[in-house]
Amino acid sequence: MSILIDGAGKVIVQGITGRDGSFHTQQMIEYGTTIVGGVTPGKGGRTAFGVPIFDTVGEAVEKTGADVSVMYVPAKFAKPAMLDAAASALKLLVVITEGVPTLDVLEAYEALTAKGIRLIGPNCPGLISPGKCKVGIMPGDIHTPGPVGVISRSGTLTYEIVKALTDAGLGQSTCIGIGGDPVIGSKFTDLLPLFEADPETEAVVIVGEIGGRDEVDAAEYFKNHMKKRVVGFMAGLTAPPGRRMGHAGAIVGGEDDTAASKIAKLEAAGIPVARLISDVVTLLKK
Repeated sequence: MSILIDGAGKVIVQGITGRDGSFHTQQMIEYGTTIVGGVTPGKGGRTAFGVPIFDTVGEAVEKTGADVSVMYVPAKFAKPAMLDAAASALKLLVVITEGVPTLDVLEAYEALTAKGIRLIGPNCPGLISPGKCKVGIMPGDIHTPGPVGVISRSGTLTYEIVKALTDAGLGQSTCIGIGGDPVIGSKFTDLLPLFEADPETEAVVIVGEIGGRDEVDAAEYFKNHMKKRVVGFMAGLTAPPGRRMGHAGAIVGGEDDTAASKIAKLEAAGIPVARLISDVVTLLKK
């Protein structure tokens, strides 16, 4: 099975007429994702890629029956775009946009959560259920259907690990890039229960980074609630304290934020952690 998205989902694109939105809309359509509309305020009534454009998400959802939106809107317009989505009947919002101010994300997250809309991102590559549907910017050709779920804070590391899995004959059920900002819509502990409940997911790979305590929470959740195998990979073993590394959330602010500390807690909970990307495959096959 798949987590959150499958071939039956109807997707709209916020920012469909922009540079990034246009490029990735074409990529998603070619992969097989069902794109039913787009949203660009002021351009309602036009079409793009053979689908109608609407001024608001609410109108798009009402007219197309969409249940998922993916957002490529520039950061300065991200807050009103997310609040627009929160005023609709969507089930899932995937925000690819990076550089969204933290307070804007907090306000939008509260509005989305109040409506029961799950948020993935911001500053993330999105998600893909191989062979069925992709929502975001993940390269489809490196993925293949199979029994391994992937949840990652790093976009690039997601691709590296997925490629290693595919080359080793280990396909994926769903791969989710959750983003590396200090505030994100869905964390490891929000998604691990979905994989645990999926009868066709046999194991999960979690890819963590320095900063925050999301990996520690994941270790505690795994220890108390999961029976399926989980393997970890942790970026940032050589990161110096106090220096931001790539993502706004990837910064060592204290002893518990370091990669070494997180690895120790994950392994203490029973999650083996790979030191090299190639070791992920080795640990899964043990």
